[in-house]
Amino acid sequence: MRTIKKAIALVYGKNRAPIVTAKGEEEAALEMIAQAREYGVYVTEDPKLLALLSRLKVDQEIPAELFTAVSVILSWVYWLKGMRPGDEKTAPGAASGSQGSAEGMPTEAAAMFDELSSGLDGLGGFGKPASPAGSSE
Repeated sequence: MRTIKKAIALVYGKNRAPIVTAKGEEEAALEMIAQAREYGVYVTEDPKLLALLSRLKVDQEIPAELFTAVSVILSWVYWLKGMRPGDEKTAPGAASGSQGSAEGMPTEAAAMFDELSSGLDGLGGFGKPASPAGSSE
């Protein structure tokens, strides 16, 4: 049985919760991944999360049931970039990588995000992935 290549793009930024911004299969998925890497967007592979996100429509906010899974990935990306939750919501240049908060996120997601982010702070030897985010299978 042949596996179908899929990709989902999420954006968080100044939104209340991450939003699905694009979905693709086969050639479209490969192009999404190539463009993400070209622009330095971190790409991760998580087939289970991809399957859940695939049920959502483009421009749809992720549901509360996916906050934990997406928070794990966002925490990792923020940590790699030296950011804290809320930094992306401030003026350009204001991100310092120090004392931030999950301001603007739904309360449940913010608590998970802060807990996961604090756990990454002690991982000094943790390196960057081979691929710069999004999800692909």
